[in-house]
Amino acid sequence: MRTIRIGAAQGFYGDSIMPAVASVQRGNLDYLCFDCLAELTLAILQKDRKKDPSKGYTRDIASSMPALLPYKKEKGFKILTNAGGTNPLGAQQEVLRMIQELGITGLRVAVVTGDDILPRLSEFREKGISLSHMEDGRSIDDILPRISFANAYLGAWPIVEALRQGADIVITGRTTDSAQFLAPLIYEFGWKKDEWDALAQGILMGHLMECSGQVTGGNFSGDWQAVEEMDRLGFPIAEVEESGNFVITKAEGTGGLVSIETVKEQMLYEIHNPAAYMTPDVVLDMTQVVLEESGKHRVRVRGAKGKPSPDTLKVVMGYPNGYVGQAMVGYSWPNALEKAKAADRIVRKQLERLGWQYEEVQTEFLGYNSLHGPLSTLPEENLNEVYLRMAVRTPQKEAAAKFPRLFPPLALSGPPTMSGIGGMAAPRELFGMWTCLVPREVVESRVEVSLVEVG
Repeated sequence: MRTIRIGAAQGFYGDSIMPAVASVQRGNLDYLCFDCLAELTLAILQKDRKKDPSKGYTRDIASSMPALLPYKKEKGFKILTNAGGTNPLGAQQEVLRMIQELGITGLRVAVVTGDDILPRLSEFREKGISLSHMEDGRSIDDILPRISFANAYLGAWPIVEALRQGADIVITGRTTDSAQFLAPLIYEFGWKKDEWDALAQGILMGHLMECSGQVTGGNFSGDWQAVEEMDRLGFPIAEVEESGNFVITKAEGTGGLVSIETVKEQMLYEIHNPAAYMTPDVVLDMTQVVLEESGKHRVRVRGAKGKPSPDTLKVVMGYPNGYVGQAMVGYSWPNALEKAKAADRIVRKQLERLGWQYEEVQTEFLGYNSLHGPLSTLPEENLNEVYLRMAVRTPQKEAAAKFPRLFPPLALSGPPTMSGIGGMAAPRELFGMWTCLVPREVVESRVEVSLVEVG
C-alpha cells in the first residue's frame, strides 16, 4: 500500500529547526511542512515591513533554509512553508538568494499570492461585503482607516497547483495551519474537491502536525515527566495512506513521546466544535475518530468525517491600537506578596493624584497569579519572591512612556527589599485584531502561483 511520509517543521515563528533536520536526516520524508504564522506573527511581520518594505516574512528563514537545503538536494523531499507572512514574494527572493549562495541548481521555488486583501477593502465595501466582525457583528467603519494588514486564510488548493507546476519549495502567505500538510496528499493521491472524508482525514493529520513538538510530548499536560529526552524532542512524522488513514510517529533516535494521550491532547487543541472544525477545504467532524496504538511511538488515526467546505473565507486584519507602558519590580521574602500589593496601591494612588488617565491599568504578581489570574489561590507557604508587573494602555505614546518613571523611586520610598528593576521600559505599540468572513470567490479569483527555477 502506497504511503506518503510528511514531516513537521517549525510550529511557530522562532521554533527550533534542529528537530526538523533530524527528521530529514533519518525520517525518509517525502515532504517537510512548516506552520510559521499566527495572528500575532502577522502583526510582528507587518511592523518589520513598515520599517523595511523588502521584509515582512519570517526572518528565521535565513537560518532554517540553509540548514535544510543541502539535505533537500540530496534526499529529494519537498518543502512547504507559510513563512512568506505579509511578503511571500520577498521570502521567495531570499530563498533564491540562499540557494544560489549554496551553489545548488535545479530547484524550483514557487510562491502563492492573493491572500493579502488590504488593497481591495474599498472594492469589497463597494460590492456590499460588510466586513463586520465575525464574533459580535460590529461595523468595521471606525477602524477601517487604521487597518495596516488584511489577509484571508487560503486553503490547500493553491499549494497543490504549485506542486503540479513542479515546485520543490512552495512559499505562501496566510494559509490555514493545516493547508501545508493537506496539499501533498491531494497532489500525490489525486483527491477531488468533494472527497470530503479523505480531505477531513488530511485536515486532521495537519491539525495534529501543525504545532511541531506538541504532539510528540512537548507541552504535554499528562505524565510529562515520563517524556524521554526532551532536550532533543523529535518532531512528528505522518505516514499517510491513500485512504487518508495515517500513523503519527517520529524519527528513530529522537526524544519525546507519541501516545494516544499526546495525540488526543493535540487533537482537541484550539477546537471549538469537534463536529464542525471549519477550514476552506472541508468541514471536519472528528467525533468518530479512533486512535489506536500500533507500536512504540506510533498511533494510528482513522474515522474522520467531512462535510462540504464553506462559501466564505476567514480574514484576519490588524490595526494600530494605542501603546502599552509597563514596569516590573521584584520583592523578596518575608511577606513578598504583601509588599508587591502595597507597591501596586501606591502607584495607583499616585496615578489618581497626578491625574494621569489610562484606558486600562493591569496588575500581575509573577509567582502568584500571572498565569492563573483570578483562579489563583494564596500559597500555603510564604513566597520567596514575587515580581510586580504593571501595564497601562493609552492612545498616546508619550503617556505610555512616562508611566514607568513612577517605579524607581519605590526603591527608597516604598516597601522594603525592592529589586530587579530593569531600567525604563520603552513604550510598545499595540495592534488590535479584527476577524470577518468574505465570499471565497472574491479572494480565490485573484490567487496566483508563480515559479522560478534556479540553474
